[in-house]
Amino acid sequence: MAALTPTATAAPRDDTPSGGGGTVRARRPRRRIWRGVVLAVAGVYFVVPLLASFVFTVHTPGQGVSFDAYTGILSADGFTQSLFLSLGLAAATIALVLLLTVPALIAVRLGAPRLRSVVEVVCMLPLVVPPIALVSGITTVLRWGPDHLSTTPLYQTFIAVQDESFPLVLVFAYTVLALPFVYRSLDAGLSAINVTTLVEAARNCGARIPYTVLRVILPNLRSALASASFLTLALVLGEYTIAALLGFRPFAVWIVSISGSEAQTSVAVSLLSLLITWLLLLVLSRVGSRSGAGAGVAAAAGSAPAGGSVSGAGSSPAAPSASPASSAAKE
Repeated sequence: MAALTPTATAAPRDDTPSGGGGTVRARRPRRRIWRGVVLAVAGVYFVVPLLASFVFTVHTPGQGVSFDAYTGILSADGFTQSLFLSLGLAAATIALVLLLTVPALIAVRLGAPRLRSVVEVVCMLPLVVPPIALVSGITTVLRWGPDHLSTTPLYQTFIAVQDESFPLVLVFAYTVLALPFVYRSLDAGLSAINVTTLVEAARNCGARIPYTVLRVILPNLRSALASASFLTLALVLGEYTIAALLGFRPFAVWIVSISGSEAQTSVAVSLLSLLITWLLLLVLSRVGSRSGAGAGVAAAAGSAPAGGSVSGAGSSPAAPSASPASSAAKE
């Protein structure tokens, strides 16, 4: 009778969800409709300006449709120089910001977890400080340096960082601006893995810290490093305020500078850069999902023998546990 009691009480429980499930199922189509409405409004909000920009680049009143704005991009004056300058600045910024943040975050997680909040606040400060205030401070320092350090070797340093062919001052400024995005990406990647366990396992195998970081931790942070690099690249390619106020001409400044004389070309370049950014984002998301799926398959394959042994071991106690239940049912 004891075995039959749960069965009797289980029946009403099964009926209750089934009865309430009708109302839940009735509400789900309404939620889906509202979600579709929200997505449609958001799509219209983003797609309509893009379509209007595309029509502006290919249609000229009185002349019809022409794609000269797209075919003449490569031959536009200053396009190649500004693009290569922005790509070089992006590569230098990515290398510098990763060199600063990756060892710092790993060291904080291993040796000083209490400083994690301090590092987070420091990395989030660029979100609070406006770029106009940042460039104002940079301009003040660049004007103050040559006047007071003209008799010292640092004078040449101030001149070198302002070289128009490759302004290092922009690299330093972009590194500060990219800190919040890089920190969030790397922090999410480090939270997904157990850094302490990996380092201890590598030490038990005789590996040193540099080897552990390069061969154990960094391969597990590929998706986080890729997302941080992509966000930094997008930031450098689209940043205008600091470069324009400091008097340099990277890609974003070049687009604005030609907008007066070649409006269609500037809009066409903006659309192409936006599409390229979206394609990179899609590729990055696919790479991240594949790496995550590969890690899940590897983990499942590694745990399969253990799971098989546990299931086999668990099946043997299941038979004895069933015999008291069957005997109680017979009673």
